[in-house]
Amino acid sequence: MVEFSLDEILNDDPLNLLSEAKARVKSLNEDDRLLATFEEINAFFEQNGHEPQKSANMSERTLHSRLEGIRKNPEKIEVLKSYDRYNLLKKIEINSIDDILNDDVFGLLGGDAQDDIFTLIHVPKYKETTMPEYVATRKPCKNFKNYENLFIKSQEELRVGKRKLVKFQNEQQIKKGYYFILKGVLLYVADVGEQIKTGGKTNARLKLIFENGTESDMLLRSLSAELYKHGKRVSEYDESNLEGLYEVNAKDEKSGYIYILESLSRNEKISSIKNLYKIGYSTIEVKERIKNAMNEPTYLMASVRIVSIYETYNMNTQKFEQLIHKFFGEVCLNIDIFGANKKRFTPREWFIVPFDVIEQVAQLIITGEIVNYRYDSKTEELVLILD
Repeated sequence: MVEFSLDEILNDDPLNLLSEAKARVKSLNEDDRLLATFEEINAFFEQNGHEPQKSANMSERTLHSRLEGIRKNPEKIEVLKSYDRYNLLKKIEINSIDDILNDDVFGLLGGDAQDDIFTLIHVPKYKETTMPEYVATRKPCKNFKNYENLFIKSQEELRVGKRKLVKFQNEQQIKKGYYFILKGVLLYVADVGEQIKTGGKTNARLKLIFENGTESDMLLRSLSAELYKHGKRVSEYDESNLEGLYEVNAKDEKSGYIYILESLSRNEKISSIKNLYKIGYSTIEVKERIKNAMNEPTYLMASVRIVSIYETYNMNTQKFEQLIHKFFGEVCLNIDIFGANKKRFTPREWFIVPFDVIEQVAQLIITGEIVNYRYDSKTEELVLILD
């Protein structure tokens, strides 16, 4: 009997029967690639609770562009309609609560009577640090008749000019009894709950009543974020009956201007600092005051750009400067500037703080409410001082 070694057997394989079998890969056709792309979009919706937006995130922006391209192509829609689990191929305009009720994407209007049509069952919950299982809800207001006259009165006051729509400035304006316009719908702040800490920031649970007969218990900071993007504040006073309390009249003495400036310095030590602003006070026109900025140490020996100006009346200049320095003392720029005579200066009116916070502080100084707040440099926000 002839014996063969293993190597001899492997080497004597004329039909290549002993070679490693290679998996045959099916080439992807155009429909396969289209479906793979759409499944990425479906996965994004499942994870985030909304379709991809035209955001700064490039991955999300790419999916948004692909979805828009699919929506414009009837042939692609026909191929994908059986995979459209979330009705993403039909772009729906939502302009009112009726649009929401008439578009039952997830079948929320069917089923048991106890099902809440305002409970989103396919949307991931946003978890608050101190309330991990609680999400604000929007539901019909059972006692809306108790608030209906308030909305009628407010709308009438808006119509005759007793109230006005003004720019929403900051979350400190959200108080019990105040009105706002959010995405075209008038809302009333019926109550502001106890202050809580979420993610190291001060917050509060609200009771909001909407003119369309619904109510919500969203957080104060959530409402503030929405109002910044899509809202207006309804002036809270009948100014026509307050004898010009909030208007300038002959009895008021113009005291000057609060101004906010941004440095145009080419010095890398200065230009590299993010959110660096000068908050100052001038009794003359600001443009006149800063025309020689590049030669003055107080302006960092460089040209400046005017960011914002507030005209003030009946204000004590010295107290204002002392208050600003104390309020933002922790974030005051600490740098030495040398003037034309080589003398060293240390400017004290430049602060490293976000512009929106400075805007809030300017408004609170003008109204006198600034004494109720302090600045938290770690969270970069104003904090209400509790008694």
